[in-house]
Amino acid sequence: MNKQEIYALLGAQNIRYEVTEHKAVYNMAEMAQVQLPYPEADAKNLFVRDDKKRGYHLITVRGDKRVDLKAFRQQNKTRPLGFASDKDLMELLGLIPGAVTPFGLLNDREHRVAFWLDKSFLEGRGLIGVHPNDNTATVWLKTRDLIRLLQESGTQVTPFEA
Repeated sequence: MNKQEIYALLGAQNIRYEVTEHKAVYNMAEMAQVQLPYPEADAKNLFVRDDKKRGYHLITVRGDKRVDLKAFRQQNKTRPLGFASDKDLMELLGLIPGAVTPFGLLNDREHRVAFWLDKSFLEGRGLIGVHPNDNTATVWLKTRDLIRLLQESGTQVTPFEA
């Protein structure tokens, strides 16, 4: 799904959302240069794989948090983790580096990627900001709406303490 298809899907599902258009960003340092309406809700997304290249994971946390993959592994009982290749990212989620987002899971028809969501996105206003499968925009929506949309597509969402 491309950016316009994501917007159409959100509209068809009656999900309220807001879009911030911006220059293409490829990492959190570049994202920090963008004026965001809800910086506290901006998400960082890590696409990782296990050491056997059999298990893939998308880990989504608040943008200001660091993810210790060794601690994540121990806490969530996964195999040792490392970053997945650009090729795997395109093959499994249809995304390029810098555009990693939970919306990419809608392209994972075989549900090969496990999704881990930082529980803190459910606190306060319950807002999350993620790319619409394109790194030139950020979509702001209620975290519960994102979870529901992904679950309806067959994606298992696992909240965790980041």
